[in-house]
Amino acid sequence: MIFTAQVLSRSRRRLPWLLSSVDSPSQLVGYVGPNWYASIMGTGIVANAAMTLPWQLGFLHLFALAVWVADAVLLGALTVAVALHWILHPAVARGHALDPTMAQFFGAPPMALLTVGLGAVLVGKVLLGLSLAVDLDWLLWGTGTTLGLITAIAIPYLMFTRQEIKADGAFGGWIMPIVPPMVSAATGAALIPHVAAGTLRATFVYGLLAMFGMSLMVSLIVITLIWSRLAHHGDPGTPRSATLWIVLGPLGQSITAASLLGASAHLALRPQIAAGMGVMSILYGVPMWGFATLWIAIATLLTARAIRRGFPFAMTWWSFTFPVGTYVTGTSGLALHTGLPAFAVAAVIAYAGLLCAWSLVAARTVHGSLRGDLLLPPEAPARDSIRQVGLPAGMLTPR
Repeated sequence: MIFTAQVLSRSRRRLPWLLSSVDSPSQLVGYVGPNWYASIMGTGIVANAAMTLPWQLGFLHLFALAVWVADAVLLGALTVAVALHWILHPAVARGHALDPTMAQFFGAPPMALLTVGLGAVLVGKVLLGLSLAVDLDWLLWGTGTTLGLITAIAIPYLMFTRQEIKADGAFGGWIMPIVPPMVSAATGAALIPHVAAGTLRATFVYGLLAMFGMSLMVSLIVITLIWSRLAHHGDPGTPRSATLWIVLGPLGQSITAASLLGASAHLALRPQIAAGMGVMSILYGVPMWGFATLWIAIATLLTARAIRRGFPFAMTWWSFTFPVGTYVTGTSGLALHTGLPAFAVAAVIAYAGLLCAWSLVAARTVHGSLRGDLLLPPEAPARDSIRQVGLPAGMLTPR
């Protein structure tokens, strides 16, 4: 907390530097891309994961509520900024779709909506009331699911037909546009009790299962490509290295989805099928949890290696948050289904790691935003603008 306060204090003093480095206020939203929604995902999962922990403490509810409210406000503010970006800088906005790196992050806005929507039911109902919270979740879940299905189809299509992909181009960001259907499957489980019983509710559950499979199969293909890229070309040690943690996203989210659907299947499906889904949550979840844990170890070693070589901050650092949060929720689900204290302990430890990562990345994002580094184009970093007003470039940290 002291570190965060110091960062914010320094950032306020440097805010005039940002204002002096742009020709017009419209430039402040000139390069707000879809990757910024990763901050909404990473913040929202902190609140949602807190509510799923097997061991609940009173202050966790208050903390989760405060984080969810802040995240909802940030979602609204960022959506306004992105809308202004499309209105004032349409050429840049369209260019994002053809950029092999930035295009992948069009999967972030749908997942941000889904994350905040689930938080409304898990946390926000204290303020909104259950009825309004469910209505808000339906709105955000429906919008996020629709956009997520579009990105899962459109972005791969653009990759196959319009974008130039190098032989070593595979990176964790390739998972971003294809994983939203899995997030819809996991978050949609909370809405199962609020669907009319009978055929409609059963159809809804099977639809969630279909989205589960849709995302899982493609994710396994992409994870294989990322593994191949690492084996043949190595890790570049750039800010893109942080996206290796995104691989954890579909793994943890699939465990979470299997757990939640297994717990709610009896509300919609025949007893035999519901019982089978309950068993699947364990028989699928535990082996996948093992692979997710293995990937955490590999990603940690590669991240430590990148840090030793110099690892400048970028928005890709938000990859340290949401994927870890899905690992927390998946582990909490396994603790519930198996009743084993080992999974409960693992969930709490993982959540502690999530809090540390989120605190660091959030502070650096606020710092970089107020300072101007994260709001200016890569081609014309703040360092050049600072030189123009006679300030030492050495006071700027890497983006």
